[in-house]
Order: sequence, then C-alpha cells, then structure tokens
Amino acid sequence: MRPDASPRSVLAARKQFFQHGRPDRPLDGLVPEPILRSWQRCAARGLDNAALPRLEPLTAHELSAITERHERLRRLCRPEIESLYADAMQTGCVVILTDADGLILDALGNADFAARAAQVALRPGVMWGESSTGTNAVGTALVEGRPIAVHGGEHYYDPHGILSCSAAPILDPYGQTVGALDLSGPAAVDHRHALGLVRLAVAQIEHRFFDEDFAGRRILRLQADRALLGTAREGVLVFEEDRLVAANRAGLGLVGADWSALGAARADELLERLPRADGQTHALRDGAGRPLFCRLDGPPPSRMIGVLAPPARREQGPLFAPTEREAIARAVRMVEADVPVLIRGETGTGKELAAREIHRLSTRAGGPFVAVNCAAVPETLIESELFGYEEGAFTGARRHGRKGLLREAQGGVLFLDEIGDMPLSLQSRLLRVLQDREVAPLGGGRPVKVDFALLCATHRDLTALVEAGSFRQDLYFRIAHYTVALPPLRALPDRAGIVRELWRQLVDDERLTLTEGCAARLAGHGWPGNFRQLAGTLRALAALAEPYRPVEEAMLPPEIGTAPVSASPSASDTTLDALTVEAMRRTLEACGGNVSLAARRLGINRSTLYRRLFHA
Repeated sequence: MRPDASPRSVLAARKQFFQHGRPDRPLDGLVPEPILRSWQRCAARGLDNAALPRLEPLTAHELSAITERHERLRRLCRPEIESLYADAMQTGCVVILTDADGLILDALGNADFAARAAQVALRPGVMWGESSTGTNAVGTALVEGRPIAVHGGEHYYDPHGILSCSAAPILDPYGQTVGALDLSGPAAVDHRHALGLVRLAVAQIEHRFFDEDFAGRRILRLQADRALLGTAREGVLVFEEDRLVAANRAGLGLVGADWSALGAARADELLERLPRADGQTHALRDGAGRPLFCRLDGPPPSRMIGVLAPPARREQGPLFAPTEREAIARAVRMVEADVPVLIRGETGTGKELAAREIHRLSTRAGGPFVAVNCAAVPETLIESELFGYEEGAFTGARRHGRKGLLREAQGGVLFLDEIGDMPLSLQSRLLRVLQDREVAPLGGGRPVKVDFALLCATHRDLTALVEAGSFRQDLYFRIAHYTVALPPLRALPDRAGIVRELWRQLVDDERLTLTEGCAARLAGHGWPGNFRQLAGTLRALAALAEPYRPVEEAMLPPEIGTAPVSASPSASDTTLDALTVEAMRRTLEACGGNVSLAARRLGINRSTLYRRLFHA
C-alpha cells in the first residue's frame, strides 16, 4: 500500500465521490490527483461503478490478427516480460502487455491469481482502456501518459477492488505510445516494489528500440553520469545529418527538449557541438552549459570525413562456475557436430544465458539466435509462430504470409525454451522438421529447406513426461543426445560473490551500493526463482536506491528481509546430504549430462537423481 493512500482514506474518498455526488471536489487529498481525475472522467462517461463492466473478449482469430500486427512490440518486450514473469510467479502476480488502446496482448504469471483475475476479465483479448474498464493502472497510465499504480478501492469499478496494479506506457523513438506494461496482483498483498520494477522494465524496452531500424543515422548516447553510458538509463538522440529525428525520454530531458523537437531541432541548438564519431566518450555541454558525457555512433555527416568504430555495449554477462563452463564448452562441440543439446535446470538458473553463450562461442555466432518460450506463447499461436504460414492460411493472417521462427533461425541457432510445455501435436511436426531438415508452412505452402543448430531447455523431468504420455519418446531421444545441467542458485558456494557481481553488472553505478547486512541477507536467501528472481530484486533495489546512501536491509522485500539466512555450501560442508548431492553432480558431469547413465552408475532410479539435483 502506498503511504499516501491508506484503505481508510480510499474508502472515505469513495463515499464522498460515489455516495454524496461531489465529483468536482478535491476530496481533501484522500486519493492521488491522477486517481481523482480518472474518477471524474469515468463519471462524466456515465459509468456505473457498482456494476461489473460488460467486456466482450476478442475471438481467438481476432486476437491472433491483433497480436500479429504487434509482433515487433511483443518481441522487444519479451525479455522484460519473462524477467518480470519469474517475480510474478513468486509474488502471486501476472505480467500484462497491452497495445496503445489498452487491449491485453499477453498475460503471464501466477496461475492461481490469473484464475481470479479472469473473473474480472483480466486476460488476453480484453480491452482495459479507461473508457471501457474505468480507473485502472493500464487505462489510466495511457490517458495520463505516465506510470501509475492503482490499488484496491482506487479502481473505479467496485469488483476491481481485488486488484493492485502498476503500469507504465511504452513510447517508441518518435514519442508515440505503442503499448503499456503492467504488473497486477491481489490487493491484499504488499506490492510496494511493483511500480519501480515496471518503470525499470519499460526503460529497458524503450532503450531496445534503438538496437534496430536506424542504419545510416547517427545515434548520440549521453548522460550526466559517465558510468550510466551503455545502460538503459542513458539518453539517446538520433540525428539524420544534423536534424533530430528520434529520441528517448531520458535524452530529451538531458537537453531540455520535448517531443516537439523531433524533425525541427538541430544538433547545435541542443548541444554546443556533436562529438567525433570515434566510439569514444567525450565531455560536452548542453545548450544551457550543463556538462554531459556523450558517445556518437553511426556514419559522419556527408560534409565530414571519418570512420566509425562502434563502442562495445556493456551487457549482463553469464555467471557460470567452472563446471558449467566446461559443460558449455562441450556443448559447443556438439553444436559444431550438428548434435542437439538439452539444457536442464530450475526456472531462473540461466538456461537462456547458457544457450546464448553456446551460440556466441560456436561457428554459428554470425547467424541469428532465435529464442522461443514454448510455455509463454499461447497454444493457439505457437504453430503459426514456429512454422509460419501462407497468405490466407487462416482468418487474420498477414497478406503476404509469415516466414516463421524456424526459418528465421536459418544459419544460426534455434533455442526452444521450456520444450516440455510444447503441445503434443506440435511435437510431431517439430520431429519431422528435425528429420527432414525442411519446414512446410501452414496453408499448404511448398516445404523449405532449413539449416540451424537446435538447443532446447526445460525445468521439467522429460523422462517422466515421456512415461506419462505427454512428451514424445522419439522427440526426446532426438533432442537429448547431450545435456547441460545447471544447478540452482542455492547450491552454489560463493553466493555473496554472485550477489556482488550481479549487482555490478545490473547497476553499473559506483554511487549505488549495498550494506554488508543487506548483501548477507541476499546471499542467504533460498531464491526459489534463482538468478532471475535475484536479478529482479536487485533491479528493484537499484530503482529505490539513492546515490551515496547504501541500500539497507529495511529496503528488502518482506519475504527476503524476514526470512532466516541460510549458509552457502562450502568445501568444508561434510554433511551426508551435501556429499550425496555433490557425488550425484560429479557423476552426472562425468556422464556428459546423461541422466540415465549417471543413475545406472550410482545404482539409483533416474527420477531420484533428477529430483535430488533439480528439485532439492
């Protein structure tokens, strides 16, 4: 609950507004001004707050057509959605992506809360714009044009009081609102960090827009703090010759401009000059004389001479122990030999990071890395996403069809995450592709030859799924020739060092630090969501941190700040359980990740080995 709006004050505000008919009064500050403005807009539309709004969800075909139109937005948002998804699973929330009108495109998260949220139509294909759904975080953030949290009774409609929602609009490089990202959970739970997480995720998404579509233009990256260059908190200005044509909010703010400057302002009106396009960091001043650190990417203007050497972007590096790095090195050799690789590990252990590292180290590094989360793509869409389709294959299909992700991986690596959740009907089609090395798009198109290396990942026991009949045995044998097993975070020895290194990679600001007590709490937590959950928590702490004021234990989420601290495993840990698990890990590594062979050597059941290593 936000400190400026207690349940009692919200109840008093609702009584004044809805029962006493005084919508134009300021309500004595009982609710934030954006909430009051939204209530007033909804009342002016004649919405009945006591009723459940009548919302008609799109049909499956209509939703498919809409999501196809927003394919690029969904792709750019996918890393942040999946990162928030881990937190959503742990905290009883759902992550929601909408289009610019508030239509829900994707919703991922806690299954129990998702079922409750569906009772108020918080699901894909439903419009959550303010005009149809009243005051809510998505709709109101889109109208207000800024991040906003709407908690419990602050929602206009009474039935929506079960929700606590935090949302932020997503702007493209031209200042146009293209969607909104939302984190929603039960109102009875404290979600104090939700809005900070959403804002940070949206900043990452908006920053990612500049990774493409600006070939031939000059991209100026700038910040008042030199350490923030190369991070999602840097400002970005795009120039065509000397005229500003695109930007992000941070960049405009740093030079004292707004969106009206696009297409009108020139570089010398915003800065004393543009730096050389040499990939180096330069100290400049803005139009008001304030110091800035800048780096220019892209070709020089036509009247200048010079060659660009693009700067290396700082990215989060994988945190793998020597044992895992050896397994990854062997996996690279498997990829070179065209042998599929299966990566096993709990949710959040870094399976996609391992896959990207295998791609980076292989001879296919120059080709694309195409990642597909089989559990995240709706079952109604995954077939067309993977295999593509011809024009007119189904209602809402693109005019010229779609190539499909399998063909987009041509010459590179296809990464099928959570393959254990792939529908059986698609498993047979995938098996045919792997056998024939060709893809037949939906709608009867001619088969097309494909060449990609296959990496798969799962947190589930595929052998158990095979025995249960929910995963094809022949596909399992096809993809599991070599296995990389990633241990959970709680099983790693130097968790304190991991916390420090991950904080350095994610924050990259020497002014923001953790106290020893806070770092110890983080290192001692069990982290059921593993690296993904830890990274999400560190991002939230970074959003709350202030320069030169170390983050204290009191700023930790309640489930971490009050949990008992567990000791990290060490070489001196000689308990029978620790020795047993270590012996299992070493045997599995010696068997190249082959669970069946390791189980036979140990004289135990395969399911026992897998349960002890991955579900301890």
